[in-house]
Amino acid sequence: MSLIFFVTLKKLIKMTAAELKIKIFREVDILEKTKLEELYGVLINYINGQKEIKDWDKLTDNQKQGILDAIEEIDTDKGIPHKQIITKYRKKYSNA
Repeated sequence: MSLIFFVTLKKLIKMTAAELKIKIFREVDILEKTKLEELYGVLINYINGQKEIKDWDKLTDNQKQGILDAIEEIDTDKGIPHKQIITKYRKKYSNA
């Protein structure tokens, strides 16, 4: 199985960008709607993930630590549920 992957990968490396785009298009073109939607999600996550890595590098150490602290609070169930926050602020600002 890995030998087949290696041979396929080696062929892809030799392709031009245009050839690779056509190959990808042909593979995507035959997908069922559910698989196409799944692939779209994976692609968007990949693209956004690359942006997020660049954004992370632009943050100060204090900003990074604040985010890591917030994640730790959520992971240890010390966070406030989203619905609770939304309800609180809708009540507060509904008459503003």
